[in-house]
Amino acid sequence: MGSSTVAKRRGLLTLDMLPPGARARVVRIDAGIRAVRRIIEMGLTPGAEIEVVMSYGGPILVKVRGTVIAIGRGIARKILVEPLTP
Repeated sequence: MGSSTVAKRRGLLTLDMLPPGARARVVRIDAGIRAVRRIIEMGLTPGAEIEVVMSYGGPILVKVRGTVIAIGRGIARKILVEPLTP
């Protein structure tokens, strides 16, 4: 069973699937070591709460730890999140 199948069963989504205004908690990063290091340097660590500010075709703008950052969709697909209820 692949990691994406397990993620779907646990109710996890990839960051690029969240609509603007959605809040979520980072659960896991499924990427190579260099990409994981870069993502963590941006503040997107497991357990961090995020809010999608904008997601309309190009990079996704995400608010994390009080800062808005832009994340490319390819990287966003590697970040597994658990949606938070409002």
